[in-house]
Amino acid sequence: MFYDRGMSLMQRTLVSWAIDALALALAAWIFSGVYGSVAAVIVAALVFGLLSSFVKPALKLLTIPLALVTLGAAWFAVAMFILWLTSAIVGGFHIHGFWTLVGATVVVWAVGAAADRWLFPSRRKGKGFERFVRA
Repeated sequence: MFYDRGMSLMQRTLVSWAIDALALALAAWIFSGVYGSVAAVIVAALVFGLLSSFVKPALKLLTIPLALVTLGAAWFAVAMFILWLTSAIVGGFHIHGFWTLVGATVVVWAVGAAADRWLFPSRRKGKGFERFVRA
């Protein structure tokens, strides 16, 4: 992904925080095992954003060998760990059950990926297979 120069770092951070809050709220709406007050979800989005910015890259770097062996599935476990850690840190935000955590991780990832693609589209043309089709 490319950095959008039309948007300041603070604006992009605030938009990402709002997207995380909406993703966590959607996960809470879908799964009964994810719950918390509105304030707790907002704080959880802030904590989740901070953990995703600082802890997640370090964990992904450490798990590169495992990610190669598992064809990237280890990084889903890293994402689950970050969401679980958010739940452990934020007092009023809770995720109960392993499968609820798996589902909430998928929801948070899907919302983040869709919002990222919609709000911050890539400027590159002809990525991947498209380059070969046009040739």
